[in-house]
Amino acid sequence: MGETKTYSGSCHCGKIRFEVTADIAKASACNCSICTRTGWLMASVPLEAFRQLSGKESQVDYQFGSKTMHHLFCSTCGIRAFGSYATDGQEKVVVNLRCLDGLDVDALELQKFDGKSY
Repeated sequence: MGETKTYSGSCHCGKIRFEVTADIAKASACNCSICTRTGWLMASVPLEAFRQLSGKESQVDYQFGSKTMHHLFCSTCGIRAFGSYATDGQEKVVVNLRCLDGLDVDALELQKFDGKSY
């Protein structure tokens, strides 16, 4: 078990800013059609562990396939810093770990997620 920390994150232009409090020791690489194209490394956290600081008005929601995931992206720079979904009645936020300040994604254990099957 690692250490629970609060990380700051943002899109490329900085309009969308957020914080996430989590123990991030692993990164998931999804094989769905959008994550494969954008190179996401992600971690899923409960809604309570996430706080959006700014930029809600700059976000655009994109859904495809089963439309269970809200792929949110910045309308200015196009970066998908996080998204949201619900499972078993719980809301979750999927954070693009590449958008977190001070996190060395190359040091994380990498696991594969089969998003193609959803």
